[in-house]
Amino acid sequence: MERRRFSAALQGQNLRFTGAGEGGSARARVGFLLLEHFSLPAFTQALDTLVTANLIRSESFAVSNFSLSGEPVTSDLGLLICPDLALASAARQGLDLLVVCGGLRTPLRSSAALREALQDVAARGVALAGLWNGAWFLGDAGLLDGYRCCIHPEHRAALAEIARNSQVTSDSYMVDRDRLTAASPTGAFNLALEWIARRHGRDLVEAVVDILAFEESRYRRVRPALHEKMSEPLREVINLMAANIEEPLSQEQLAHYVGRSRRQIERLFQQQLGTTPVRYYLELRITECRRLLQHSDLTMLEVLVACGFVSPSHFSKCYTAFYGYPPSKEVRYGNVRSTK
Repeated sequence: MERRRFSAALQGQNLRFTGAGEGGSARARVGFLLLEHFSLPAFTQALDTLVTANLIRSESFAVSNFSLSGEPVTSDLGLLICPDLALASAARQGLDLLVVCGGLRTPLRSSAALREALQDVAARGVALAGLWNGAWFLGDAGLLDGYRCCIHPEHRAALAEIARNSQVTSDSYMVDRDRLTAASPTGAFNLALEWIARRHGRDLVEAVVDILAFEESRYRRVRPALHEKMSEPLREVINLMAANIEEPLSQEQLAHYVGRSRRQIERLFQQQLGTTPVRYYLELRITECRRLLQHSDLTMLEVLVACGFVSPSHFSKCYTAFYGYPPSKEVRYGNVRSTK
C-alpha cells in the first residue's frame, strides 16, 4: 500500500510516529555550563526540550553538562547536580552551542578563566546562550557587543552597565544571530525551540510543542496549532472539525456554519494550509485515533466509532496508509479492556 504523508498542518503532531524527515541535519552538540545557584527550572526547560526532540527524531542533539571545575554544582533549589566534565579546552571541542546557566542567586562575579573560555568558544564559531542571568557573563566577556539580548529583570541594569554596546531588552527570550538569551524558564523553553527550528525545521518544533505545551486538560481533543496568519473563517472551520470528530460534519454543513460557500472553504484550505478540507478532516480524525489507541482503554471498535469511522476495513486501510502499520499493531499504553 502506498504511504500517505500528513499535510503540513498536522505533520508535526505525527512526526514521531511516521518517521518523516529522518536523516536530515547532522547531530548538534550542546553544552550546558552550570554556575553556582543556577536556575534549575530554566535549565530543565531547555534540556527537556532537546531531550524530547531526540525522542521524536533520534540523535538530533548530543547534550553535555559542564561546571567550571568539574565538581558538582548546587542549583537554586538546593539540588546538587554532577556535571559530565569541567569546561576545559578539550571538552569545548566540537560544540555547536554553549549555554551559560545562571540564576537569581548566581553571583555576578566572573573570572579570567571563565572569560577566556567563553571567548575561546566564540572564536571557534560556537553559538552562545545565557539563561536567567547567564547573559551577564557573556556581556562581561565582551560577547554581546552589537547584539540584542535579554536577562532577568533583577539583573537588567547590571548587564546594561557592562555591555554598553548591546541592546538589553525586556523580552523573555531573544535570539539574535548566534547569541540566544532567556530571562525565565518559559523563555528558556522558547529559546530551545528556536534553536531546534534552526537545525531541523518547524515540523520538529511542532512535534515537541505538541508533547510539552500541555496547558489544556490532558483529555483534550485534537487542537492543532493555528497559524498566526490563518484567517478567521478557516479558524472557525478547523474548530468545528475538532469539535465534531465522532460525527463528522459534511462539507456543506461546515460551509453553512461559517457563512461561506463550499468552494470558498476549499480555497481557504488550499491557499493557507496547502490541502483540502476533506483531507484535513481525515488527518485530524486519524491523529485522534492514534492518540486514543495509545493512551486510552478503548477497544479498537470503540476507537473507530469515536473518530467517525463506520467500517473497520476502511479505518484500518486509512491508518495503515498514514502510519505504515495497521491499528492492531499500535502500541497500547492504556490498560485495554477485554472485548469479551
